[in-house]
Amino acid sequence: MAPVSPGLVCGLDVATQDVRALVVDGTGRVRAEGKAPLPAPERPGEGRAEQDARAWWPAACDALRQATSKLDSERDAIRALAISATSGTLVAVDAGGEPVGPAPMYDDRRGGEAAAAAQAAGAERLARLGMTLAAGSGVARMGWLAHSEAAPRIAGVRHTSEFLGERLCGAPVPADWSHTLKSGYDPQAEEWALEALAAAGVDPEWLPPVAAPTTPVGAVSAAAAEATGLPEGCELRLGMTDGCAAQLACGAAAPGRFMSVLGTTLVQKGVTETLLRDPAGAVYCHRHPDGFWLPGGASNTGCEALAATPRERLGALDDAARARGPASMLAYPLARAGERYPFVAPDARGFTQGEPEDEADAHRAALEGVACLEKLGFERLEALGAQVRGPVASAGGGSRSAVWSAIRATVLDRELELARHAETGFGAALLAAAGSLHPDLGAATAAMVHAAGTVEPVAGEVAALQERYGAFVAALEARGWLDAGS
Repeated sequence: MAPVSPGLVCGLDVATQDVRALVVDGTGRVRAEGKAPLPAPERPGEGRAEQDARAWWPAACDALRQATSKLDSERDAIRALAISATSGTLVAVDAGGEPVGPAPMYDDRRGGEAAAAAQAAGAERLARLGMTLAAGSGVARMGWLAHSEAAPRIAGVRHTSEFLGERLCGAPVPADWSHTLKSGYDPQAEEWALEALAAAGVDPEWLPPVAAPTTPVGAVSAAAAEATGLPEGCELRLGMTDGCAAQLACGAAAPGRFMSVLGTTLVQKGVTETLLRDPAGAVYCHRHPDGFWLPGGASNTGCEALAATPRERLGALDDAARARGPASMLAYPLARAGERYPFVAPDARGFTQGEPEDEADAHRAALEGVACLEKLGFERLEALGAQVRGPVASAGGGSRSAVWSAIRATVLDRELELARHAETGFGAALLAAAGSLHPDLGAATAAMVHAAGTVEPVAGEVAALQERYGAFVAALEARGWLDAGS
């Protein structure tokens, strides 16, 4: 392994509710943290979801100041910083770089008409990329802004990352090709899809230049150093979206490496050497900083399947589920209407086959159902051309359940590797370390990402759970949600 360059890096995670700063050394040891709240987004209905972008910089300064103050003189060793934020959140700015109004968030859906026009105009390009521009895309938000009352005052649009980057460096900075993916940037041709954006009404003068994540694009100014505690001259390197950064934090950074985040929903992401195209639109690809591709998708099924169970009872039910072994019944524990990954079925609904013997049986069936969906996701990715190699990295609240992890490993018939720092801020720190503390992202990941443990399949349950998986797939096919043989 190449020697680790001395120094520290910082990852800044701008989430919906707060900003988090993480300072990490070249071996992956977290040295300091900071956290500051953001105002809750306004979601009054009719697809509107907005946040006051003027709150981003003060919160970022607060989080960074908390972290750097814990380092004393060591803060001068921070060599680089990278920013990760929610995908597609952006704000319109005037000629001075100040917001002209609230920032439409990642879940703002007022630009559906603009998205449809962009999808039609860019159909050929989007088919090549395996992309669909929906009402929740950045293109839709820019199209909505183009037809809003604020349009005459708009001089540009900034995603959260470059909005904060400008304040750190004292001058506009390029966007990265991860945060801009759903805003109309073509990472394969490395250009904006101007034909699609024009159809949405977007002025090309609004668009920032774009570069690869990890690219150094500026240095922390004297004023920003005073506000944040970062050393003046610290490099700003381009980051990636929160989902991509979390993937890197799990160690899924090289071709063949994949991960699952079992949170409220199940998210699967990985690395391939070539772009995967999914005609159904369930899978889409970000681009890796080194030119690989990051296919993935997000289900509507996950820990939400257990939402009706009181949190204080989950431990006892897990113990009972482990003791009883495979469930007597089949469950697809979808808690809401519609599924989006690994198959697209707006009419999908949760179901069970058979009656539970007791509460532990029903709980176990729900755990198995999510595990079956996880296996189906990997099979979907492999059918599109992915090669899943080695253990699957695992993160999210669901991965803290030992029995659920064992069930998942058994259904997958593959080892799970539990991530130690599956945080967006840690992934952003890895991106900052690529080219500063380490030669590239691969070297940074190898040196800084460490597993917290592994989970092996339960040998005595493999046959029963593989049979359960076959019944699960057959039940989806019988309902018309999954094509036979797909």
